[in-house]
Amino acid sequence: MSDLLDDILAAYGGRKAWEEARRISARQFFGGVLWEMKGHPGALNDVRVTVDLHREHTRQEPFFADRHYTNFTPDRVAVETGDGEVVEELLDPRASFAGHELTTPWTRLQLAYFSGYAMWTYTTEPISLTFPGVTTEEIDGWTEDGRKYRRLAVTYPESIATHTPHQILYVDEDGLIRRRDYTVDIAGRTPGAQYATAFTTVDGLVVATSRVIYSRDEHDRKVPEPVVVSIDLEDVTVG
Repeated sequence: MSDLLDDILAAYGGRKAWEEARRISARQFFGGVLWEMKGHPGALNDVRVTVDLHREHTRQEPFFADRHYTNFTPDRVAVETGDGEVVEELLDPRASFAGHELTTPWTRLQLAYFSGYAMWTYTTEPISLTFPGVTTEEIDGWTEDGRKYRRLAVTYPESIATHTPHQILYVDEDGLIRRRDYTVDIAGRTPGAQYATAFTTVDGLVVATSRVIYSRDEHDRKVPEPVVVSIDLEDVTVG
């Protein structure tokens, strides 16, 4: 494990605190142009999201109907009811995105898959960076708007569903992850730059509560307009 990852874990409350917690839940608000582009304007805005901290699993509710919720894992995404009934499901969901570009519409299950892995990736950091098969390496630093950042290159194994296997995290002087660079492989490898702008501490864990995602140009600079996705969390709880 890199020294930078050690610093990140310490800044977010310490590895022990994250290992002892089981899940994080919050009221989730989504904005940005992506949802209308994908055929689901207003989707998953003002719902409850819950992520497991020791396996890749996300639940978001309600999902288009009262008492319907998503059940996401890397190999399966489903819509289920409060009684445990499976409304619809998709096995091997990533394969369903073959040939997709940025503007290709999504089905509801594809939406649930994307939002499931994205929210899990973001909200479980930094503990998910210690999972088996995840490798990290500190690379050259970066200066943006006069502020210097250390950078951590992360490689995820095939067993973890996320935007792309190789991503870069930008870490400020306090050890907080302020930016993440990636491509969205299921949307034509669209380049993205995500910024975390606000944090809260709940039961000893530091959690990012506001994120803004932009496109990224060939020089790894953000394209400020339009905002592709915004994410805000309220009423965060740790279980």
